[in-house]
Parts: sequence; C-alpha cells; structure tokens
Amino acid sequence: MATAYWYGPALQKMMTKQMDLVNDTIKVALVKSTYTPNRNTHDEWADVSANEVTGTGYTAGGIALASKTLTYNTTNKYWTFDAADSTWTNANVVFRYAVIYDDTATGKPLLGYVDFGTAQTVTNQDLTIQWSILEQDPESGTFYSDSGILRVSV
Repeated sequence: MATAYWYGPALQKMMTKQMDLVNDTIKVALVKSTYTPNRNTHDEWADVSANEVTGTGYTAGGIALASKTLTYNTTNKYWTFDAADSTWTNANVVFRYAVIYDDTATGKPLLGYVDFGTAQTVTNQDLTIQWSILEQDPESGTFYSDSGILRVSV
C-alpha cells in the first residue's frame, strides 16, 4: 500500500501566500528509488528533480493536476484539497515516488509525495494515480476513505 507524506515547509508556504493550490499549476512527477526524501529540509523541486524518471509516455516535470478544488465541509469541519486522478498514457517507467509540487511559485515548492514502498515497473500501459484519502477515526477506530489529496481538520 502506498503512503502519502507532506513536506514540512509546504504548510508555511501555503499560509504565507507563496502557493495557491487552486490557481497555480500543481504537478505530480515520478521519481526513482535513488531519491531519499527529507520532509524537513527538501522544499523545492530542485531537491528532487535529479532523481526524476525518464521513459516512454512520461514528460519531464510530470503532469499538471486537473480539476483542482479546495472545499470546506461545514458538518465535519475540515478542508479538502482534491484533483482529478492523474494518468500517464502507454507509459514505460520504473519509479518509487510520486512528488507533488507547485510549478508556478518561485522555486517550485514541494507539497508532498506518495511512497509506493518499492520500485514500481510499468511497461506499455496506462499508469493512473487515484487521489484518495484513507483515514482512521481516532475515537471509534473505524477506517473510511474519500476523495482528496490533503485534508486538514479545523
């Protein structure tokens, strides 16, 4: 199972208006196993880009997230950042991470990444990342899933 993580500097950059999740071009790029994530110090695409994959069906820099939304759930009191699922058509790549970054803001700040645990090989097929959230209720222990990339409770 894949696990998502957020880079520490990302929240500060969002709160100080250095990034706009809905109006900026937010991209997801595939990265090799040679990358060693550092959630405390990695804050720009330049910290990651040397480990980006190459291959048929893959464009350098990744693909832009489409249909981005930022919505507030007034009943349960949380914000959700979501986008349409991301697909590379007829891809030929080997990757371990999917890194999300802001391609518009100065320095191309990193938001987060998905760690697939081991190298994933895709050969002549469509590769789709489905953006979804799996959470566990701290009180009941119940697991539930929903669409989204990031959820913040208030």
